[in-house]
Amino acid sequence: MIFPVSALLFSACSSSKVSSLDSSGSVESRYGKALGYYNKEDFEDAALELEPVMFSSRATAFEDDVLFLLGQSYYKSEQYLLAVDMYSRLLQQVPSSPFARQAQFQLAMSHEQLSSHFELDHEHTLKAIQQFALYLEAYPGRDSSQISADADMYRELLKVNPSNESYKERYANFQAELESVQSQGYAEKAIVKLREKLTKNTYFIARQYIQLKKYKAAGVYFDVVIKRYPDTIYFEQAWKGRIDVMIERKKWFDARQAVDQYLQLFPDKSAEMQDTRDQIMKNFSNA
Repeated sequence: MIFPVSALLFSACSSSKVSSLDSSGSVESRYGKALGYYNKEDFEDAALELEPVMFSSRATAFEDDVLFLLGQSYYKSEQYLLAVDMYSRLLQQVPSSPFARQAQFQLAMSHEQLSSHFELDHEHTLKAIQQFALYLEAYPGRDSSQISADADMYRELLKVNPSNESYKERYANFQAELESVQSQGYAEKAIVKLREKLTKNTYFIARQYIQLKKYKAAGVYFDVVIKRYPDTIYFEQAWKGRIDVMIERKKWFDARQAVDQYLQLFPDKSAEMQDTRDQIMKNFSNA
C-alpha cells in the first residue's frame, strides 16, 4: 500500500466538525468501533460495522471518513469491486475531502487488482489505466530530489530547535509530499505494465488467427498493436507479423512497403530481414 493507514491519521476525522452527527451518535460510535477493528487488521468486521451507517452519514462531518475507511476495509479484505464503489462514492459525494487524493489512487489500485489475465476481458485493465492517468493529471508532483532536500533541511533545523512548531509542520508536509511522489512513480509504472498486458492480448489474438490460417484477420490485429501501442515490447513483433501475413496472402506490393517501413524503424535488422526481402522482391518482380 502506498498510503499506509498509520500515515492517514485515522484517529481523527477528516473534518474538524465532530458534532451535529445524528441524535443518537451512532455514526460516531460505529466509526470508532470500525476504526478499532481496522487497526487490529480485522477488516471484514470493520466493514460490517460501517455498512449500516453508510447512508445515514450523508451530509455529516463523518461522511468521507466512513466512505474512505469502508473502501479501505473492502480493499484490505480483497473485495475490490466493493472498494471501487466506495472510493467512487467518496470522489463524487465529497470531492473536496482530504481523502480525495488517496481515494483516487486507491480507486486505480482496485481496478488494477481486478485486471484479469491477458487472455481474458480487459474492462478493469482499461479502467485502471484511465484512473491512474487521472491521478497523475490531478496531482502532479515536484522533483523528488528537491523535496528530499527540503525535508533534510527541516530535519536538521529540528535538531537545532526541536520545539519549533513551524519546523515540525513543514517537515511533516515534505514527508507527506515524498509519499505522494512514490505513488506517482507507482502510477507511471502501472500504466506501462497495464498497456503491455493490453498489447499482449491483442498480439495473442493475432497469433491465434495465424494458427487458424485466417491471415486477413491476423493482419487487422497486428495493425491495432502497431497503431495503438508503439511504446510496447510487442511493436516490433507486430511489424514482423504484418509482413508475414502479407507474404501468406501473396500481397507482394504491400509486403514490400511493409518491409521498407520496418527497416526504417529498425535499420539494425537489415541483415536479419535480407532473405525475407529477397523473397518479396522476387515475387514482386514476377507479379
